[in-house]
Amino acid sequence: MNILVINAGSSSLKYQLIDMATESVVAKGLCERIGIEGANIVQKAKGTEYALTTPMKDHTVAFEAVVRALTDPEKGAIADMSSIGAVGHRVVHGGENFTASALITEEVERAIEENIPLAPLHNPPNLTGIRACRTVMPKVPMVAVFDTAFHQTMPRRAYLYGLPYDYYSRLRVRRYGFHGTSHRFVSLKAAEILGKAPEALKLIVCHLGNGSSISAVDGGKSVDTSMGLTPLEGLLMGTRAGDMDPAITEFLCNAEGKTVKEITSIYNKSSGLLGLGGISSDWRDNVAAMEAGNDAGTRTTEVFAYRIRKYLGAYAVAMNGLDAVVFTAGIGENSHDARRFIMENTEFLGVRMDEARNLARETFISADDSRVKVMIVPTNEELAIARDTLEIVRTQINNEQ
Repeated sequence: MNILVINAGSSSLKYQLIDMATESVVAKGLCERIGIEGANIVQKAKGTEYALTTPMKDHTVAFEAVVRALTDPEKGAIADMSSIGAVGHRVVHGGENFTASALITEEVERAIEENIPLAPLHNPPNLTGIRACRTVMPKVPMVAVFDTAFHQTMPRRAYLYGLPYDYYSRLRVRRYGFHGTSHRFVSLKAAEILGKAPEALKLIVCHLGNGSSISAVDGGKSVDTSMGLTPLEGLLMGTRAGDMDPAITEFLCNAEGKTVKEITSIYNKSSGLLGLGGISSDWRDNVAAMEAGNDAGTRTTEVFAYRIRKYLGAYAVAMNGLDAVVFTAGIGENSHDARRFIMENTEFLGVRMDEARNLARETFISADDSRVKVMIVPTNEELAIARDTLEIVRTQINNEQ
């Protein structure tokens, strides 16, 4: 079965077509500038590239462009859309409604809509993508795969804030966590590589990219994670501030004459690596500045690594043990500098790094006699979404027979 994986943003639509018989990518593409002048689509399939600049007033028109690209006689991947068995949609926030992926029904759509206040920047375009897809492919089953679902196993001691309990019971203000699809995929893959059942392992997964999060996975279940009610909490990220004193908001509003909305926008779009160093939101640019003797680059890389190292200690204690630290995503997989900085002074945990292995980006970058293993495990969120979609659709088919 071919599964089409959709990740819809406010003005973009990323997609992959995956042949589940081999779990290979048949085609992948991106629609950009949806609803904006200069909208375009770029797709790679079968060694060829399809590119077209064309007006896309909304996501439905964008999805129609995806259909044309996938079925293009010369540069497409399939003869017609009937060869697509199901569609998997990435949905950022499932709130407390979903502990796993779900077949999309009217009830599921309503729940996604009800969770918009918890993810106002993400759930609306995710929902738009679902509805656009249904307009073009009305009879094809669709599955929602939620970023928050994996973290719904957190105990209340981990997800509750120290606020009046009424805010949780009435408004569901709590830590939800994100990047759950990645954390789940990587933790299961790490267990496979280690040759152990997930239930027998205590792992810390570091998903480090422009958006970064870290999770404690005990026995195959998320028991804590760094992101909170929104993806703003936790680690220092490309443009996000991460953990900080909430009273800073009132202080800056008064000092700068700005609204809460304006300050929150600064926290999300002008802070993190970009704000702290004033160099770039790209980790590589900050490392280059550090190596050139620029103090701004040095302080930025120091804070980034230190924040993560603090979580390593906290999560090892929270799980009462640690078997492996697993690095994934853009920075985690590709930056030997980041991994080295983060793992400094962790010998007391039972870590012994092997810098030659780290430089070579081997799967295991710790020494053979390291009690706690340190690993690099590439993430593949699209494949995880496709696997969930296939399982749920097959279950539906079996139930109907």
